[in-house]
Amino acid sequence: MTCDNAKPVILVVAAALIDPDGRMLIAQRPPGKAMAGLWEFPGGKWEPGETPEQALIRELDEELGISVKEPCLAPFTFASHTYASFHLLMPLYVCRRWDGTPVPRIHQAIKWVRPRELISNPSAFPMPPADLPLLPMLRDLL
Repeated sequence: MTCDNAKPVILVVAAALIDPDGRMLIAQRPPGKAMAGLWEFPGGKWEPGETPEQALIRELDEELGISVKEPCLAPFTFASHTYASFHLLMPLYVCRRWDGTPVPRIHQAIKWVRPRELISNPSAFPMPPADLPLLPMLRDLL
């Protein structure tokens, strides 16, 4: 898929995992990956033949070792952002229920934070540009 400026459109899916205290989980991208060291919402590419929900369930298991059921994924908003070599389209789901304890299987680290902390101190947990516009919406939700 390409957009008007001939950059490929990359489809990814992400989750705002929300704990009972109103914090959300962010994950630090590992060395060797694009945007290494930045903090992001867990998720990843969705493969041909998968629904976004199926892709997210698979990615959360691969990345964090948690099991999520499709009814626990609530579509929330999306990011649409043009990077230098591609355009990113990313639906963001809110998830408040899962089985297991998240552990960083792929990421350098994971952290539970409040959206207002990310907004008020962006240098503490720098995020990719596509994720930043999602923070005020999550702050308002929580």
